[in-house]
Amino acid sequence: MEEKFAQQPSDLVKVVLFGPESTGKTTLAKQLAAHYNTVWVPEYAREYLQEKWDREQKTCEPKDLLPIAEGQMASENALAKEANRLLVCDTDLLETKVYSEAYYLGYCDPELEKYALANQYDLYLLTYIDTPWVKDDLRDKPDERERMFACFKDALVKYGRNFVILKGDKETRLSTAINHIDKLL
Repeated sequence: MEEKFAQQPSDLVKVVLFGPESTGKTTLAKQLAAHYNTVWVPEYAREYLQEKWDREQKTCEPKDLLPIAEGQMASENALAKEANRLLVCDTDLLETKVYSEAYYLGYCDPELEKYALANQYDLYLLTYIDTPWVKDDLRDKPDERERMFACFKDALVKYGRNFVILKGDKETRLSTAINHIDKLL
């Protein structure tokens, strides 16, 4: 089962959009993939949890985290085979770990934690909370954006990840991200 959570070896530059809900990660992932003529890995949790919501009107539960992690890594590993020098990921297992700990009183499944820390990326683009919060079926923490941003930033610092904080409008964020990614290519 363990290999379901592991990255397949590749020589791609891998970049992760990272941060609280409703901070422009998906928008930026799409923009970066278009700019670099490559693919981006959607956030599997959104698909999985939207289907759950539509079926049961329930949000994420601890039992959902390993299937989400498995689906995320299956998508990432499959799309890495199609990528052009750069793979843009709209999340990673470290983000899932942060959410798990924030929502479930510090708990993270040991298997999820193992691979959240083992899988490696070249750059994290930490999206700041200066974008409007947009409600949907799954987003539920409009009043906790500062706390959640701190959780994400603290994880990147704690685990020594290479990151840059993206602030400002879409154009500013995109140009800042491109500037940092170009240094890696």
